[in-house]
Amino acid sequence: MARPRSEDKRNAILTAAMNIIAEQGESAPTARIAKLAGVAEGTLFTYFSTKDELLNYLYLHLKTELREAIMKNYPWAESLKNQSRHSWQAYVDWGFSERKKRKVLSQLATSDRISTHCKEQGLQTFADIGATIHDSIGKGLLRNYPPMFLLAMMGSLADISIDFMTREPDQAERYCEAGFEAFWNAISL
Repeated sequence: MARPRSEDKRNAILTAAMNIIAEQGESAPTARIAKLAGVAEGTLFTYFSTKDELLNYLYLHLKTELREAIMKNYPWAESLKNQSRHSWQAYVDWGFSERKKRKVLSQLATSDRISTHCKEQGLQTFADIGATIHDSIGKGLLRNYPPMFLLAMMGSLADISIDFMTREPDQAERYCEAGFEAFWNAISL
């Protein structure tokens, strides 16, 4: 009879995968991931039948974590600018404090090993924000750009801000605010 799967082992594998991928990229060997997780390589494949399954799971896991950070105390009843500022600040805070996770998420988002279905699931985690953007475009509050383009702009400008914050931590607040203002001025009417 097969042993029941342990959530602790699954989490150890995910944490090890994230750390190794941050160092070596998606080509990191599963043997190294398993060793860092403290499990046999065969055990890794008990939890994830293929390396691609592991990478796809990790991608969605990180997307979900990012969504939870952004949606915590989301100001639904406030102005669009305040909602945007909240999303910006939450993304920047998460990205600045979780540098490895941000790096791995960025690598996996452009990886051919992440399935189209998984990428669509990742986008769906932000469907409510996408709907808000779409409605705001319709009301003439935002420039008439595709909602995904606006979200990509936010991500890119936030990443630039995080990079500068990392290089000059004593100027972190300044870069965070400057990045948001650049983003807001680029999308709002």
